[in-house]
Order: sequence, then structure tokens, then C-alpha cells
Amino acid sequence: MIPISDNIPNRSQPLVNYLLIGFNICIFLGELKLDIAGKLQNFINHWGIIPNRIITVILDAFTTHNPAAWVAVMIGAGSLLSAMFLHSSFSQILGNLLFLFVFGKNIEAHFGHLRYLIFYMISGIATEILQILVEPKLTIPLLGANGAIASVLGAYIFLFPKARIETILPLVIIFIPITLPAWFYLFWWFIQQAFYGIGSLNIAGGINLFSIGYWAHGLGIIIGIILIWYAQRGKTKIRQI
Repeated sequence: MIPISDNIPNRSQPLVNYLLIGFNICIFLGELKLDIAGKLQNFINHWGIIPNRIITVILDAFTTHNPAAWVAVMIGAGSLLSAMFLHSSFSQILGNLLFLFVFGKNIEAHFGHLRYLIFYMISGIATEILQILVEPKLTIPLLGANGAIASVLGAYIFLFPKARIETILPLVIIFIPITLPAWFYLFWWFIQQAFYGIGSLNIAGGINLFSIGYWAHGLGIIIGIILIWYAQRGKTKIRQI
């Protein structure tokens, strides 16, 4: 099922959402160029999240008390940001950006441009940290904006539980337009994770394995709900004052 649009009127231009989509596309085009040149694996190893490597450098920093070890920790922390904009297959980036296009614009309208960007980044990084904690021994890179976009979806369901999503249902060569409730995509988000290996690039380990890591991404939905609830609570307090 392919979400196309919703029935919630746009209240403003989703400039940050468009910039995020455009930036992800540009980075992926760069990945394709590196893939053709045979240089992609080194790039991904450097900028992707490798849980075992991050856990190791953190433990070294605490046990050796070497200032240089903390530099390695900072570099590892940087990968939490960079990995959000890397994708390892065509299906992964297309699925992620399609969900971001449909569900992100009204979250940006609700938050405002800057706060939406902060929400997106915090959600993505929080989900990545969770994934490191549940798979600390993993030695292959973890990539993608899955966690951040899952949080966008969670926030959307919280704000617009009765929204209707215009959807295309592809059946072989026939495309059937249907309308689905927004909550349906909570379930579809989990299902589509299994198909993100389609069109994988030449990266060791391929796409992120369908394991507990994907359930960590799914918990991004809960992170999104918590953050939007907290933001709503803050607005209520301001009104009361």
C-alpha cells in the first residue's frame, strides 16, 4: 500500500520537510556514485552506526581515562546524526521519504519549522541510541531515517487519530485507489520493514537485518507520541499561565 495524501488541510508550506526529503535524496545519489566507484563500503563503515564499535570506544574512554578515547566517543556520536541520512536500498529510501512526505507536513505545521526539525533530530537519535542498547554486539552498519519517520508517524496518529489517508493499492499491474484510516499505517509501518532489503546497495550485511533492531525503530512511534504529548502539555501550561 502506498500512501499518497491525507484529508488534513495544509496550514503552511512544509519547507523543512521538503529540505529533509531533498537532502536525503542528494545523499543517496552520492551513495550511488560511491557504489559505482567501489568506495561505498568504506564510506558507510565510517559514517554509519556500528553498535559494537560505539560501545567499545565508550567503555575504553571510561576504563583508560585517556583523553584521546573521548575524541573517539565524539566521532562515534557524530555517526548518530550522519546515519539518519544514509540508506542502503532503493526500497528503504523510497518507503521512508514517501511516509515523510505524507505524514510530516502536518507535524511541521503543528510544531513550526525549527521545532519540527528539532523533533525530527531528537526522535531519530533517541531511536538510534535505543537500537545500540538492544543490539550492542552488532558489527554491521545501521542506516536510515526509519526511527525519525516512525516518530513522525506516531506524532501524526496522536494529533490526527481520525485522519483518512488516500492510498494506492498495487495489485500486479492494477492500481486501486482506496482510503484508509491513519491508524492503519501503525501496523503497515512494521510490515513494510521486512521488504526494505529490495534493491540493496553493495554493503556488507546488506540492509539492516530484520531483527530486534527493527522493533527498536518501531518504538520510534512511541517516542514520537511521548514528544508530541509533552509539547502539547507545555502549550496547555502556557495557556493556563
